[in-house]
Formats: sequence, C-alpha cells, structure tokens
Amino acid sequence: MAVPSARPQTTLEIPADIHPVYANLVRIAHSPADLVFDFAQLLPGESKARVGARILMSPLSAKLLYRALGENLARYETSFGEISLPVSTLADHLFKPFQAPPEEGKS
Repeated sequence: MAVPSARPQTTLEIPADIHPVYANLVRIAHSPADLVFDFAQLLPGESKARVGARILMSPLSAKLLYRALGENLARYETSFGEISLPVSTLADHLFKPFQAPPEEGKS
C-alpha cells in the first residue's frame, strides 16, 4: 500500500507595497455561492464606517477559515489567557462614553 505524500509547504509572497488594514467591524453577507466580508473601521462618535478591504470566499473556504480561526484563538488563549467578551455589544463596549475614575478618598 502506498503511503500518501505530505502536502507541499505553501509559501506566501507578500508584495512590498501591501498596506495592512485595521478593522474593528466586519459586515458579512452571502449568496448561495459566496460569502462577502467587508472589513471596516468605525471611529468613536462616527456613524459611518470606512471599508478598508472586501474579501470574497466560497462557503467551503469560509468554513475552513472559521475552523482555523477557532484553532488559533484557542492557541492564543492558551498562551495569553482567556479573551473576555463584553456583556453588552462589542460596539457598546468599545465606544461607550469616557468615564473618569473616581478620585481617591471619595466614593
């Protein structure tokens, strides 16, 4: 019986002119054939979010991404501790009005 060969290592080529995109909001839409991920930045006090990148994936690729993301978050939490989720929505947690800490000696 033949032993299956190991999958060849994939090498990613990153263009020198690539610009990283920070996103704190993702809108996900789908059709029967594709999933669309719009990664955006929403600034505090703003009502419009600027989309910095749009990624289209097949449902299979999106499911594999979902699995890989779960595995990587588990490894992250093993190394750095559990990521706490806010009780409210993420937007409420990230963009709530600033509250100054109480002054010492006053309650």
